[in-house]
Amino acid sequence: MNRGQLVLIVEDEPDIAEVLEVYLRREGFRTERASTGSAAVQLHRAARPDLVLLDVNLPEFDGFEVLRRIRETAGTPVIMVTAFAEDLDKLLGLKMGADDYVVKPFSPLEVVARVGAVLRRAGMQTEGQPLRFAGLELDPLAVRVRVAGERLDVTMTEYRLLEHLLRHRGRVCSRAELLEVALPESEALERVIDTHLWNLRRKLEGAGQPGLIQTVRGAGFRLADE
Repeated sequence: MNRGQLVLIVEDEPDIAEVLEVYLRREGFRTERASTGSAAVQLHRAARPDLVLLDVNLPEFDGFEVLRRIRETAGTPVIMVTAFAEDLDKLLGLKMGADDYVVKPFSPLEVVARVGAVLRRAGMQTEGQPLRFAGLELDPLAVRVRVAGERLDVTMTEYRLLEHLLRHRGRVCSRAELLEVALPESEALERVIDTHLWNLRRKLEGAGQPGLIQTVRGAGFRLADE
């Protein structure tokens, strides 16, 4: 586990925030805390954390709105925290762009493990030359995506999905396979992959690459033929 990385804890219950902070610092992480939606957005911009641990239910505006505002400008890894089944349904059903989620009540050790897993994925680098396909270029060393020479901002989960599809173009990749690639230590349901791929498709379409990722009904996903 990388040490000294900054985790922004967004939680309006002081007792829970304090416990999370203690456990994270024990593992060598630095922490910042915010207790409202607006404070979270401001602190994210000012502190530029390596990861945001984001509760759904917050004063002023909720965690979904915080996530939306973060995703307007940054691909910072975000783990959503929720206590209600309807929040989980919304998180999985909408195209929110979170990297993982945990459900209350939780073990602080479980949360720390999830934080470490997401950060490891964010820091993973694959050796090799850039991958190119249909105007798309992925640089595995820089973990960067370009379309027609212009940088495309994607989250780490989206990058991993696109890289896997590109490395295995010509065949269909199942949801289970893509989940293992993008979120190997998560307990996320397979349908969360649809959310990440929806976001990725939207970004590619906005960059002039519509229809690049195809759904194969009952089987999974693949890249379209060049």
